[in-house]
Amino acid sequence: TQGRPGKITFKVDDIDSRIALPACPQREAFLPTGSQMHGKTSIGVRCNEKNGWSLFIPATITTMMNLLVSSRALQQGQVFGAGDFSIQSGELNQPGIITDESQVLGKILKFSIGAGQLLKQDMFRPPYVVIQGQTVQLTYEGRGLKLRTEGQALYNAAEGQAAQVKVPSGQIINGTARSDGSVEVRP
Repeated sequence: TQGRPGKITFKVDDIDSRIALPACPQREAFLPTGSQMHGKTSIGVRCNEKNGWSLFIPATITTMMNLLVSSRALQQGQVFGAGDFSIQSGELNQPGIITDESQVLGKILKFSIGAGQLLKQDMFRPPYVVIQGQTVQLTYEGRGLKLRTEGQALYNAAEGQAAQVKVPSGQIINGTARSDGSVEVRP
């Protein structure tokens, strides 16, 4: 657990008293394949000597840290801001729990949530920089050539997402949405 954030505690269960293993001066602890670093898990111990052995010991790992919770009821589509959350100490016991405000400030809620609800990454999406129906600039740079034209966005897209634009000729061009609302086409 060294180097992991938060306050980590663990409880290692007793080893079955019927197990008798030879002494080993070169023991090594390891995390078995499929084990996790939180909740109920197994910790492996192995002897790296000739005729070595391995043993799996049940353990419980708890990570306590500051978690973000909604400070009030929030509506779907709302831009998440600094006044929309509070910090609460709690157990980090599942993936995707938000522990840092930079992970969500300025993002959009995918659905409505209640006050006091634990915030998770799957509740948010980045804001759209390209809006369906909007006139956008298409830019292309390659092999000493720079092209710029306008077209109509066919779908919403956040920065870095794929975007499709219909140009006046009727052709549909695929590109990548940029933070300024333009769409970049790559060779």
